[in-house]
Amino acid sequence: MNAPSPISFENTECAFAAKSDAQLKKAHFLFNAMGKAWLVKLGLAVTPVAIRWHLPLTRTVIRKTIFQQFVGGETLEETARVANKLDQYQVQVILDYGVEGKEGEENFEHARKEFQKVIAYASTQPNIPFMSVKVTGFARFALLEKVDSAMHAETGTLMKRYLKAVENLSAEDKEEFHRIRLRLLQVCEEAAKKNVGVLIDAEETWIQDPVDALTILMMDTFNKEKAVVYNTLQMYRHDRLPFLNDSYEAARERNFILGTKLVRGAYMEKERLRAAEKGYPSPIQPDKESTDRDFNAAVAFCIEHIDRVAVIVASHNEYSNLYTTQLLDQKGLPHNHPRVHFSQLYGMSDNITFNLARFGCSVSKYLPFGPIKDVIPYLMRRAQENSSVSGQTGRELTLIKTEIKRRGI
Repeated sequence: MNAPSPISFENTECAFAAKSDAQLKKAHFLFNAMGKAWLVKLGLAVTPVAIRWHLPLTRTVIRKTIFQQFVGGETLEETARVANKLDQYQVQVILDYGVEGKEGEENFEHARKEFQKVIAYASTQPNIPFMSVKVTGFARFALLEKVDSAMHAETGTLMKRYLKAVENLSAEDKEEFHRIRLRLLQVCEEAAKKNVGVLIDAEETWIQDPVDALTILMMDTFNKEKAVVYNTLQMYRHDRLPFLNDSYEAARERNFILGTKLVRGAYMEKERLRAAEKGYPSPIQPDKESTDRDFNAAVAFCIEHIDRVAVIVASHNEYSNLYTTQLLDQKGLPHNHPRVHFSQLYGMSDNITFNLARFGCSVSKYLPFGPIKDVIPYLMRRAQENSSVSGQTGRELTLIKTEIKRRGI
């Protein structure tokens, strides 16, 4: 048996093979701008207002810069072109209809239909194994917050606290919450039928408990034979490693496959600020080292229990991706094991994605799409993340500069 090929993330020719010279130069300009904290701060303040006022120049600038870098397109048709291009490099796609924060029953129903439309499309494409769902796309935030608060007032397991909290809702709220559950059920049912995985996105900690409970209910229904539904664990939370273990025990007891997408997290600044304002302990890890430790421990746990766990390592950390491949090697498992998948956000860490694909790993780009005005919250998080995550922008710039130099452009 041949020793596995050593995976390196330094090969920029492979990393940027899908980018033209012009696209590479544009990426250099964008990451250089995102490295300037004052500019990002100004953009975060001005852009949502400018979009609300329908300023045409702002829309054009966003489309030509940050939107083009991080989003597949405004429609499924536009996004298909990006997905087809990635397929040429053995890179798969997680489709994400990027709507969030639009409230009202009409909007919720529209989002549910859009999610089902995405599933129907994904089922016809061999390189789109997953789609992503935000529960806040079809649920009123305040109601989720109310259920979460009621769950925290109860004792016992997550599911016991959930059932008690929902039972104590008013008749009107109970009926509304039933519609949320029904929408999620319809989406997951469609996905199971069409053989498309559903990744339930993580939310803010103060609405996460009901989202976790709903996701486990869906796994209990649809993950009996294969992983259809996946929960997302933000490992920058200090309670997620114990939660992973609890989720595994629930899967073992109820005899379903635990679908787990591991991320470091996307709401760090907001979480810390809210905890400070409201005077409760921050749910965030004390430092990056603690987050890295828990993330890698979660990866090891999932690989160790691969008989009952399907895991998506959704990380921009080079070591975590390499560590996952090393664990697979140690267990004599292939890098494209059907229950192990890697993923990075579209527009970031191409050196990881394309080099993992080159070495035979099952890897995808998380590819959001939707009207510019609807994906603004997502784009704002990407800008903030690149300016606040230590070394991320610098690493992207270094790799891009290396490739520009290699090409001599």
